[in-house]
Amino acid sequence: MLTTTESMTGQDLYDKLKKVNIKVGGSVCHYSLKKCEEFVPVINQINDIKKQKNAVILVHSYVSPEIIYGVGDYVGDSYALSKNALEVEADSIIFVAVRFMGETAKMLNPQKNVYITGSESGCTLADAINAEKVRELRKEYPDYTFVCYINTTAEVKAECDVCVTSGNVYHVVEKIPNDKIYFLPDKLMGINLAAEMKERGIKKDIKYFSGTCVVHEEYDREDIFRIQTEYPTVKIVSHPECKLSVCENSDYVGSTSQMIKYVRKTDADGFVILTECGLSERLQIEFPDKKIVGSCTLCKYMKSNTLENILRVLQQPTEQDRITIKESVRRRAAKCLNAMFQYSP
Repeated sequence: MLTTTESMTGQDLYDKLKKVNIKVGGSVCHYSLKKCEEFVPVINQINDIKKQKNAVILVHSYVSPEIIYGVGDYVGDSYALSKNALEVEADSIIFVAVRFMGETAKMLNPQKNVYITGSESGCTLADAINAEKVRELRKEYPDYTFVCYINTTAEVKAECDVCVTSGNVYHVVEKIPNDKIYFLPDKLMGINLAAEMKERGIKKDIKYFSGTCVVHEEYDREDIFRIQTEYPTVKIVSHPECKLSVCENSDYVGSTSQMIKYVRKTDADGFVILTECGLSERLQIEFPDKKIVGSCTLCKYMKSNTLENILRVLQQPTEQDRITIKESVRRRAAKCLNAMFQYSP
């Protein structure tokens, strides 16, 4: 759990964020004292209101650092934050991420008010497939166990058998007794999954859908070669939503949380993190003795979360901000989610 002060100064925030120095496209992301001083009035207002309203703010690692270190109570990936949502005693959960993550928190906490704050709360993976398409696929592949990535809507989860995360997908699929698996919606993770099962000597007939992550599909093998030429001694760390050629040429492949653990425990001249920029920024802040080099890619959906949006949702939430799930859908989706816990280590 992060600690947010009752009253933060611009200097306080600057002391936390001054290590950020990440290339984004043709520019460099960094924080000046002046910029931090501009953020602080809204940060302090948010922290005051959330205390008054007994609200907790869950923040994904991909959102901007001033949100994570200014108002966040918990920070992590979608799976970790959903578990945090179960632990908190609050009347309202403010999920600073994208809609499917808020839905997962609502599934696990049906009695709590859950709100999302992004002006663009979609996700190219979650938006790639809907419940009707899953039902069609199940008719086409009746003997297959349908495994959905956590980056899916509640309606899609309700039509599937088992949910997985980027951190446990290999273990869960290996443990599923059926040797026929249909994985959705991420094509690239599906390809990586099939390759990993073959590497482990596990016979699985794995089919997969055509969705991709707008961030991770950008990386290719040429990026790896260019990085290795420019930084020959650094460790290349990638996400399993990347292309197989990227993962095969990386030093480590893992979920957001697993990447953080790898950087923490690994001695290296530097690290290149092939995922959304927010994680590289977080690593620079939390591990100032580690060198994070190279560029990263922005997710416009995650970055649509702003301090101003969080303040508005706390003050005057709309029905669009509120997560609502039909109870019949919630129960079935929760069953899919709970199946993951049964197979998880």
